[in-house]
Amino acid sequence: MSGGELRGRVLVGGAGAGPVLRLEAPLSFWGGVDPATGRIIDRRHPRCGESVSGRVLVMPYGRGSSSSSSVLLEGVRLGTAPAAVVLRELDGILALGAAVARELYEQSPPVVLLAPADWEAVREGDEASVDVSGCLRIAG
Repeated sequence: MSGGELRGRVLVGGAGAGPVLRLEAPLSFWGGVDPATGRIIDRRHPRCGESVSGRVLVMPYGRGSSSSSSVLLEGVRLGTAPAAVVLRELDGILALGAAVARELYEQSPPVVLLAPADWEAVREGDEASVDVSGCLRIAG
């Protein structure tokens, strides 16, 4: 998508901006992301080695353990978390981690759910921002 706005459902409010890291495969933060660096460390994941830190992480949904919320929480504490998380399918585990981070640290990535067609329109490398209303803006 080259420029425009998409409206999503806010799971955890907030604002964040950065380049899009688009994952076609779901990701478990537990065992899949190193909270100290923000790097994807799951060797089976197609984007292993990429950093989620400071990026607008666009992925279908989280995969796996309920401990993913604690890994996201630790990433927020360490400053290595994504700038925002944009999902195609509801993921309460990642939303919980972001909500707890907001409560404990008064900051967290916003977590937004997009309709599948809108989710498909977001491209790797786009500059994107998410606002408190769930609006995803793509620069272009």
